Amino acid sequence: MTIETKKSKNLLSDAGVSRRGFVKGAAAVTGAAIGSGAITGFPTIWAQNIKNVTLRQFGTGVSNINAVADKVKEDLGFTLQMTALDSDAVAQRAVTQPNSFDIADIEYWICKKVFPAGTMQPMDTTKLKNYQYISKLFIDGKLTPDSEIAQGTAPHTVGFVEGADSTTFASAPTQWMTLIPTIYNADTLGIRPDLISRPITSWADLLDPEFKGKASILNIPSIGIMDAAMVCEAMGEVTYGDKGNMTQEEIDKTIAVMIDAKKAGQFRAFWKSFDESVNLMASGEVVIQSMWSPAVAAVRSKGIACTYQPLKEGYRAWGGGIGLAKHLSGLELEAAYEYIDWYLSGWVGAYLNRQGYYSAAPETAKKFMSEDEWGFWMEGKEAQGDILSPDGKVMEKAGAVRDGGSYEERMGSVACWNSVMDENKHMVRKWNEFIAA
Repeated sequence: MTIETKKSKNLLSDAGVSRRGFVKGAAAVTGAAIGSGAITGFPTIWAQNIKNVTLRQFGTGVSNINAVADKVKEDLGFTLQMTALDSDAVAQRAVTQPNSFDIADIEYWICKKVFPAGTMQPMDTTKLKNYQYISKLFIDGKLTPDSEIAQGTAPHTVGFVEGADSTTFASAPTQWMTLIPTIYNADTLGIRPDLISRPITSWADLLDPEFKGKASILNIPSIGIMDAAMVCEAMGEVTYGDKGNMTQEEIDKTIAVMIDAKKAGQFRAFWKSFDESVNLMASGEVVIQSMWSPAVAAVRSKGIACTYQPLKEGYRAWGGGIGLAKHLSGLELEAAYEYIDWYLSGWVGAYLNRQGYYSAAPETAKKFMSEDEWGFWMEGKEAQGDILSPDGKVMEKAGAVRDGGSYEERMGSVACWNSVMDENKHMVRKWNEFIAA
């Protein structure tokens, strides 16, 4: 950045003009002035029209939401192009096609694979006025000062690097983040209580012969293996040093249990996408399976009983965030920072909360939610009125209480985070053996 650019930005700041307002308005104002010859020497970056900026974002379908792109256009003026891929494709593209994207919306366990490759740039947190509202869970790994940090790839362990050009993860918070966190949740099993005759209390229930031919597990190796580990540990079949970083022996034992169950006919199907999991459960083909909270809500919206079942062993958690391609610079980079700061400012957070996920900046999201919505989604309170989805559909009737209770109860009961293991190649090979068995 030139000295002139810095001075002009400082003057604007002193005058009480936000950088966001300046980015949106600079093109029209300075463009006209430069065209008339009234101003010379103004940095050309600000003379470009923000409306001509297009940022290409890719990530999983969880958070690549068209409504967000529409709101970006309305609030910030530029175009956000979104592409949804599955988790494995996201990791591959981020490493092998770095010029095909500007913004990567990825999960933290994927960040562990991707960031050391050097295709993304660390982000300067001092450029984000909403950084202060990010949940401490992403800063030091603790929901409360007394919280124990769960196993696996906890987001804060891959959330920071030492400097602007670093690809090595820092052991403590720094000025430079790998991803700005946006979304997270605590996952568990989904069940059809109308088709199951007894209480479900444990991950071990997934392999109970009572549900032979009616069970399912997700077929994304790095995530599925975590669910499998939760099951095997709950059954007493395998004892792990760290479920998020298993030894080859632990992986082999886990897969052996799953192969035995598959050969015995336990599984009706394996799913990779949100829609597949919804269809399996809604049809009644499956009565117990790995599931995501919004998928449970989608089944309920069809008038079909479905429960996101709290389990005594706790939840498997995941988190995602937005990262920037290394090639991004100039006006596009400034626009990307504006987008990220906007993302943390509340509108998107409230949208995500209404889907059953959690916003990484809860305080700002609260401003965009009604007291009843906040009480239901975040505080575990009984809904006073019908709870609506972001598109206005009834998700829960008045009187409902969220499965698993409050934010603190759910995220405070995380047993393990999604992870990339040191023995990842071995794990994937063994997982594929399980699917093919």
